[in-house]
Formats: sequence, C-alpha cells, structure tokens
Amino acid sequence: MGLSILGIFHTVIGIIAIVAAVIAFAKGGKIDLGKLPGKIYFYFTLVTSLTALGLSSVKGVNPGHILALLVVILILVAYLLYAKKPGNNRARYIETFFLSFSFFLSMIPTVNETFNRIPLGHPLAHGPKDPLIAKTLLLLLIMLIVGSVLQFRKIYKTNKAI
Repeated sequence: MGLSILGIFHTVIGIIAIVAAVIAFAKGGKIDLGKLPGKIYFYFTLVTSLTALGLSSVKGVNPGHILALLVVILILVAYLLYAKKPGNNRARYIETFFLSFSFFLSMIPTVNETFNRIPLGHPLAHGPKDPLIAKTLLLLLIMLIVGSVLQFRKIYKTNKAI
C-alpha cells in the first residue's frame, strides 16, 4: 500500500473518527458533541484533517488540502456553536448540519483512497474518476440530504416542545 508513518497514523485516526460518527448517527441520529462518540469524532477528525495537510502525492496545495481545511472550519464552527450558544435553538441546525457535512466531506477522500487501494493488487476502482467512486459518493450525498432533513425535523420538534 506504500503508506508513510504519517499516512498510517492519519488512516488509523481517521478510521476511529468514522466509527465514532457512525456510532453517533446510529445512537442519536446526529453527531452530538456532548456525547462521547461526538467528542471522539470532533478531536479525531481535527487530527485527521490536520495530518492530511502533510500528505500528498503531488507538490503544493491540492484539492485534498482544501477539503481538509474546509472540514476543520466546519467542525470548529460547529464546536463554537455548541459551546457558546447552548440555549440558541437556531444554532443547533447549523451545528448539526456542519458536523454531518464534515462527515460527508471526509468520506470523499476516504472512499477514493479505499477503493483505489483495497483489495491489495486488485483494487475496486482505478482512479478518482472511476464510476464506482462516483456512484458511492452520490449515495453518500443522498444520505446526507435525507439525513439532514430528518435531523432538522427532529430539531424542529425539540424546539417546538421547549
């Protein structure tokens, strides 16, 4: 697979972040920064995104670096909304969407790298433009949209009850 020490660390931390997000979605329907899976997602995604800046197969800034910086901005804004506006019900919409969107954005390089490396010797995809990658990302986008609508409905009902 040809991963550097930084690449291995980045991959392991990233897998933990993804597992934490999946657990958060399964248990609560969203990434909740007040619960352990949400905290793990936040910190491990932050580290994963920052280590991505040191990884590149080409010189200079590439789209992966921009994506990593965007994920950092999204999770930091979500954290600030969580920490600074606990009573602001409108802030929950933005916080929840930013965390879900950060997960979706994190899955773009994850799907690409995984499908282009596994199984060893006979990867599922052959480059970032492979139709399997496009179809998988489309499915994830649909899941983001449907999931966001469901999350917003839940927030709306919670806000209405208060």
